[in-house]
This record gives sequence, structure tokens and C-alpha cells, in this order.
Amino acid sequence: MGQLDSPIGVFFDVDDTLYDHLDPLRFALQHVLTLGEDFPYEKVYHRVRYYSDLLTERNRDVNTEDGASILEEMRSQRYILALEEFGIYLDKEQAEEIQAQYLGKQFEIQPFAGAIELIKQLQSNGVVVGLITNGPLEHQMGKIRSLSLDHVVPADHIFVSGGVGIDKPDSRLFVHVNKVTGTTAEHSYYIGDTWRNDVVGAMNAGWKMLWFNHRNTQPESEHIPDYIVGNYEEISRILLK
Repeated sequence: MGQLDSPIGVFFDVDDTLYDHLDPLRFALQHVLTLGEDFPYEKVYHRVRYYSDLLTERNRDVNTEDGASILEEMRSQRYILALEEFGIYLDKEQAEEIQAQYLGKQFEIQPFAGAIELIKQLQSNGVVVGLITNGPLEHQMGKIRSLSLDHVVPADHIFVSGGVGIDKPDSRLFVHVNKVTGTTAEHSYYIGDTWRNDVVGAMNAGWKMLWFNHRNTQPESEHIPDYIVGNYEEISRILLK
């Protein structure tokens, strides 16, 4: 990326973009359902994420007074819907136990190889680097602290939907990020793994998109990402050129 009149901004999603989001889910499913190593965990993970995004979108305008109970119900429902596709029929108690075990492992995480190094190199090159993630503020900040990203990315460049009050894929979140960081859509890059939230959200806001498709999923709309990448070596080659 060459020199431009306005600063270049590079922003990362967190879950399954900066660390492997599948590990806590695999543990939870094995613990509650005693599933073997040959179970298609990655496929289930993708469907859980799909239903999580879908249910979030459907309940976006729920009264905030009911928000906590609705969130807990959605978290259980996503497992019921996803696992049903694989012939496993959960009751509510099993779904709640999977969620509890999943949450217990949420903070035992490590960044993907090369992720922190890339962020530091971008910063040394004068690039504005930040994070944009959906979820409750304290929950997501707990993960960010577990990854030690709070020591690398300035606090005013970390945007959690629960704190901002706008969720991806709403393009207003990306507009807000540009305003706060002094960047522009034209010179902003977003790296994220989910189609519905990351690809659609960033591209509708006029940003350049690096779809981190390390799980080889399929597009869900007619959007065309600027780049499709599968690891941090590929991401680095694009962003550090």
C-alpha cells in the first residue's frame, strides 16, 4: 500500500479471524455429547455461526430490557438448529450446557500465527490499525485481553458493537469507525471471516475487503471481496506490499 493523502486504515474482526474460534466449540461438544474426533466439527461450527448471525439479525430491534434473556435464548437456539442438520436433536438443557462449556473455554485462546506481528508491522508503517467485533462489550474485551491485543491496539481503535450500539453488518458501524479514527472508506481495509457480517458489512460501507476464508465456506450473496485469503502469510503479502 503506497502513500496517500489520508491515512490508511486496516481493521480486523476478532472471532475466528484473530484466533481459532472452533477450539472452544469442539471442547464443548465433546464434553456434553461425548463426540469422537471424526465428527465434522468445522461444518457444525460454520452452521452455528450462520444461525448466530441469523438470530441476531432477526432480534436486532428487541427491547433492551429483554435483551439479556433474548441473548441467552439465542445462544442456546443456535446449537439446537445447527446440530439438527447433523441428526443430533438437543433439548434445551443440553444446549444450555454446551453454551456454558463453550463460554468456559472462550478465554483460553491464542492468536493465529503471524497476526500480532502483522499488526505491529502495519503500525510501524504508519497504518491506523483497529478491531471491529460484534458482541457484548465486556465479553469481547475479555477475549481481546486474553489475546493481549489490548497491549497492541489503542483502546480508541477497538470497536465492540455492544459498546458502540451498532452491530455489523450495519454500514453505520463502519462509518463510525472512519469518523473516530480519521480514516476514509476509500482507504480502509477490513479482514474478517463471516460473509453475512464482515463481507457484506464492509463492502456495503465502501471498504476494501479481505475475506479470511480459512474454512473454505461459500459466498452467501453477490458481493465480490477484493481479496480472498486463507492465512496470515497471504494477508501480509497484500497489506505490506
